[in-house]
Order: sequence, then structure tokens, then C-alpha cells
Amino acid sequence: MTVSLISHLQQLQKQVPVPPIVAAGKLVRGIGLTLEAVGCQLPVGSQCMVQTIDGEIEAEVVGFGDHITYLMPTEAVRGIVPGSRVLPLNRDSGLSVGLGMLGRVVDGNGQPLDGLGPIEASERVPTTKPPINPLARRAISEPMDVGVRAINAITTVGVGQRMGLFAGSGVGKSVLLGMMTRGAKADVVVVGLVGERGREVKEFIHDILTEEERQRAVVVAAPADTSPLMRLKGCETAVTIAEYFRDQGMNVLLLIDSLTRYAMAQREIALAVGEPPATKGYPPSVFARLPALVERAGNGSENQGSITAFYTVLTEGDDLQDPIADSARAILDGHIVLSRSLAESGHYPAIDIEASISRVMPQVVSEEHLFQARRIRQVYSTYQQNRDLITLGAYTRGTDPRVDLAINAEPAIKALLQQGMTQVLAYDESLDAMSKLAGGLGKG
Repeated sequence: MTVSLISHLQQLQKQVPVPPIVAAGKLVRGIGLTLEAVGCQLPVGSQCMVQTIDGEIEAEVVGFGDHITYLMPTEAVRGIVPGSRVLPLNRDSGLSVGLGMLGRVVDGNGQPLDGLGPIEASERVPTTKPPINPLARRAISEPMDVGVRAINAITTVGVGQRMGLFAGSGVGKSVLLGMMTRGAKADVVVVGLVGERGREVKEFIHDILTEEERQRAVVVAAPADTSPLMRLKGCETAVTIAEYFRDQGMNVLLLIDSLTRYAMAQREIALAVGEPPATKGYPPSVFARLPALVERAGNGSENQGSITAFYTVLTEGDDLQDPIADSARAILDGHIVLSRSLAESGHYPAIDIEASISRVMPQVVSEEHLFQARRIRQVYSTYQQNRDLITLGAYTRGTDPRVDLAINAEPAIKALLQQGMTQVLAYDESLDAMSKLAGGLGKG
């Protein structure tokens, strides 16, 4: 490019007027979940205050177009009239974090919900951070003890792994999360209760967690009656808190209930600002945000800790081909499927070991452990494939040695996979029970 051409372009840039940033604006329309304002040229993600006849409400910029700025309130909309003033909030959009968060219950913005006063925070961190270079992460090389025998033995999880917990409603997801909260060998447990019933929040804190367990846990609650923006922030706040403790060199267990509600909240926001739906009503931005959220968990660099994460995925109508379930299965390091038929028969936790898999299990267990788990799967699967014949009495013993073995071993396999909700079964104890069972099943 010649010097004369560069000079000409510089002169043109000087002639183009730069629009000034207007400090305040006003509302022109409110439709559904969003408010439309003019005169406030704020970037997406900025916080602002909307003055109403009943006071002030906080809102966030979620989009813009044709001189219109789209806002979404973080609370119920009341007292808004045309022409209401919109004032930008000149504050850091980060999150206050610190060791003082342990034992506390906070909302999607990190503000306390437990009535125990302000949280002692040592620093403020951004809610969105640049992704970790995948080559800088430590490899997943050691097993994670979650205190649940069926997981420890058959679908072993590694420290730093991201797992999905797939189930329909009422199959025992929350109870299993509580069992892992009690039994996991982790320095800190961060629980995100997002989009679920408000009753379950108090039950999880007071009935499932003991006082000792609460002291190493942080609970982020954004129930179903909060705005979609707060539900979205609830997941991101839980991940941000987990990242802070990981950066302090701690091993963190992150439990998000549920990833589906996070996707639904993003769908509500995207559709409200005019994004076209794509797959079964979900806009493309939903499938862009899911991996961005999930990839924030995992192992850190050599001088950091780890985040072992479990994300529950609600399968509507027990359909594992649901778009969110299908997308989550592709981006996670494995999945544990809870079976409604097992739950209805009183088998808890209702883990379907045939449909569940841990992709990093071969990297974190011995060859003997892997063989024993595979052998138990094979025998269990043989019984399930012939279950109808066995139940109806149509199978005659001696016809097939594999089926005979499966019939004899079925009670012992069930006993291995079942566990009381208050029991904590350590990793070594789980392996001992599996070895004793696998020893009587032969080599197949």
C-alpha cells in the first residue's frame, strides 16, 4: 500500500463522525421478557438501572439493533411506563469471591440468601475468563472417589473429568447429587441449583447436607421462579466460584442441576430479542454457550487444582435424543444414565450401567479393574437381554451357560449397584466388593 493511499484513508477516517456515548436513555417499549430503550449505547452485558413508578429495578443489556437497546430485568417487572429513564451502572461486572463463601448460600449474582450477613470476599474476579489453553491443562490421570459404589466401581470418574447425569424428572438426580456431595473426596464442593423447584433448594441444604458438609460447600440457588437472566447467571456464577478455588490449588467438585435449565434460560433470552429458532425451538446461541460453559471445568495448569464436574441433563419424556441431551453427550467426558424402570422397582441409585460410560476410565484405573467392571457389565447385560424369558418362565436352566450364570449372579450384581442415600462407600471399599463379585463370574 502506497504512502499516498494510506494518507487518503486517514483523511477519510477523520471525516467520519464518531457517535457519542449517551449516558442515559429511556424506554420506548416493553414486550414479554425484554425492554427496549433508546439513547443508551451500552455494550452487551452492561448493567443498568431502570427507574419505575415503584422504584428502581436492575437490568442487563442482552442485545441491540437499529438504535434500539434490548434490556432484560433481573427481577419481576413492576411499575414500568413508556419513557422510564435508563441509567448505566458504573461498576465492575465481576464477582466477589473468597474463602468466606464456604458454608454460604448465594443467588445468581453472588449475593447471600442465607441471612448470615455479608460475605467476606478477598478479591473480585470476572465472570467470564479466557479459555485455558488445552495444552496447558494437566492430563486426567487419577480416579475420583465420589462415595457412590456403582460409580466408583463400574463407571469410574477421573479427577478433572466432566460428566453428565441424564435422567427424567423424579428419578433421583438430586438425591444422587447429595450422595456425591457427602462422599466425594474434594476440598470444596460448589453446587448450582438452577431452574429447579424452590422447595428443593431448602431440602438440599438442610436435609441432604449435614452441618459439617455445608462448611466445605458453596450453594448457588436460582430457582424456577427467578428471571431467565438470573438462571443463566446462576450457572455461570457457580462455575466462576469453582474456578476461583481451583486457581487456589484446591480440588473442586462442581455439581450443576441442571444444564437443561441453563439452555432453556438462554433460549428464552435469545427468542425474546429476536434470534430465530433452529433445532426444536432452540436458537443457535444455546449450542454455542453450552460448550463454553462446560469447557471452563476440568484440570488447571501444573500449579492449579482441578474441577471435577457433574451436570444433570433433564431428558424430557426419558428421550435421550433430546437436542440438549444429544449436544451435552457430545461435549462431556462421559454420561451416567438414571433409569425410570429401575427407580420404579426400588433400585437406588437408579444407575443404568448398560447405558452409562466414562470415557476416561481406561486412563485412571488398572487393567484388572477395567476387566472386572467389563465382566460385570457383560453378565448384567446378558440377564437384561433375557429378562422377559426368565420372568415368564420360558427359559429352561441348562440351555445356555451364560444365561445360567447371569441368573445366579443377578442378586449379587443388584446388591453391588444399590446403596442407601446416607451411605458413603469409599473407593477402595467399592473395588473390594467388585473384585469379590467378579471373581465368581469367571473370564467369560
